[in-house]
Amino acid sequence: MVDVLTIHINNRKMKTLEKMKLKSFVPFILLLLVTACTAPYKNLTKINSMNELKYDYAVHYADLSGDIKLAYVDEGKGKETILMIHGLGSYLPAWKKNISELSKYYRVIAVDLPGYGKSSKLPHSGLMSFYAGVIAEFIQKLDLGPVNLAGHSMGGQISMVLALEKPELVKRLILVDPAGFEAFTAGQRNWFKDVMTPNLVRLTTVDAIETNLASNFYRMPDDARFMIEDRIAMRDASDFEAYCLAVARSVHGMVEEPVLEKLTRIKMPTLIFFGENDMLIPNRYLNPGFTSKIANTGAGLIKGSKLVMVPKCGHFMMFEKPDVFNTVTAPAPKGAAH
Repeated sequence: MVDVLTIHINNRKMKTLEKMKLKSFVPFILLLLVTACTAPYKNLTKINSMNELKYDYAVHYADLSGDIKLAYVDEGKGKETILMIHGLGSYLPAWKKNISELSKYYRVIAVDLPGYGKSSKLPHSGLMSFYAGVIAEFIQKLDLGPVNLAGHSMGGQISMVLALEKPELVKRLILVDPAGFEAFTAGQRNWFKDVMTPNLVRLTTVDAIETNLASNFYRMPDDARFMIEDRIAMRDASDFEAYCLAVARSVHGMVEEPVLEKLTRIKMPTLIFFGENDMLIPNRYLNPGFTSKIANTGAGLIKGSKLVMVPKCGHFMMFEKPDVFNTVTAPAPKGAAH
């Protein structure tokens, strides 16, 4: 899972793409979703609801407007809060390697976005502004004050939208392999919306789920396999179709509300991480090129931002190289420059 549910197109859709003269394209989203991993999974325990997924931390719920029940974990007692937003197709356990370490310095809160994980799954637009509005209400509901806002992939784009719309709620931005730095033409955006459907997510095979997650890493660690197991188990859950709808609409929401041209308006301190071997950004079929070019383009638009390029690391940077993320994100020792 994570923002990278890389989904493979079936033969029928491939024929459609050929007619559109797009047969060489592989969905950016198929590379910007998250689902995944390997091995025999015959003995997995079936779940009736995604609420039965096992999390490492106690789960709390915030009742928000629109009958949204937002699931979150809340660890640590630091004076400052770091709020973590997962990526496309993912959930809050994507931050499990960061929560325990950073809770030594911060109050660490990680959320499941509406439609994902243990949060409510009523249909919604999937727009980045919708998610940003939910996070803004959540911050105000818990009286968190300005937060250090960390977002991975789609969560990064949501974080940027919130920083643009409600800068008073964001003390610092922490972007991990963020979506939103890559530009797409109107035709490409329309194509994503046409191809990305709930059924495409729902019908993802076990083999594709494994391949998808692997594409998020330079070398997929063994301890990422729980994400594959959870994604496979989700298929039997009563709320799985609602999750599939949320994922499809989230893709539409990302391309519908680009942020690249607005980045010069971001004024708060911004820390940006990219895996040098990110195979999802830029899209290797639509916009072939190097991740470093996209990373530098986005970072160059945010005045005073700090870009950290992480070698031998893929799209799921904070999980694959947690020591780097945790060390750079933690407060600098007194008297030392970060």
